Amino acid sequence: MSRESALVTADWVEEHLNDPKVVLVEVDEDAEAYDKGHIPGAVKLDWKKDLQDGVRHDFVTKEKLEELLSAKGIANDDTLVFYGGNNNWFAAYAYWYLKYYGHENLRLLDGGRKKWELDSRELTTDVAERPATTYTAKEADTSIRAYRDEVIEAIGTKNLIDVRSPDEFAGRLLAPAHLPQEAAQIGGHIPTAGNVPWSKAANDDGTFRSDEELKALYADAGLEDGKDTIAYCRIGERSSHTWFVLKEILGLENVKNYDGSWSEYGSLRGVPVALGDEPGVA
Repeated sequence: MSRESALVTADWVEEHLNDPKVVLVEVDEDAEAYDKGHIPGAVKLDWKKDLQDGVRHDFVTKEKLEELLSAKGIANDDTLVFYGGNNNWFAAYAYWYLKYYGHENLRLLDGGRKKWELDSRELTTDVAERPATTYTAKEADTSIRAYRDEVIEAIGTKNLIDVRSPDEFAGRLLAPAHLPQEAAQIGGHIPTAGNVPWSKAANDDGTFRSDEELKALYADAGLEDGKDTIAYCRIGERSSHTWFVLKEILGLENVKNYDGSWSEYGSLRGVPVALGDEPGVA
């Protein structure tokens, strides 16, 4: 992948608003943002209710996803353009999620909702209605998703990128400052992980920084060329944004998102944990 194949501009979206094979999908941290105004024709996905199984604390099943996308009027050959607030963090999560289930034509709107609003482009409260389809998801692509045991084995051998805030990384907070301090049992980070807060990949208008700036950002944090890479945060949404940067924009191979992230790792017994601002040792 590359920037040109993974991103679309707001101008491109406006030119394709009436294209029946292009489906705009809004995904936000605040699920009510869509109801207050969205890009014309966009459908809504609620990351928590639609994409998470609250009992199993995991993705919904392949069959449930097929039911969801069929009801939303999404077909296998549609181009899905994801966007949302807060520099696309949950939009990037949905992109990664659909990539995991094998949808081929995926894009992010560069700048997301923020850039669209800064440009004073049209928003509507009309709910898009699309005829139902029969969507068929593919088998899960585990090459882009990391799991607990793999992460433990990666300490000191692979690139580990912690994309949380410096205070979360150091163990001073368990979650972003504006959220309840919950989910994990303890603070800290996975030893040998470099800390690159996810939002550093974006410009002030929400668009992604240049390839050269992005490469320098991660190189400065110790990311080594030729090594497999695992990104993580607290629940996997911020790290999916970094996964998108590394895999889809910069084209690195063997990049995974650990969506169990610190909520899972920070609740395990007997695993290595580092505190403070330095990566720590294996």
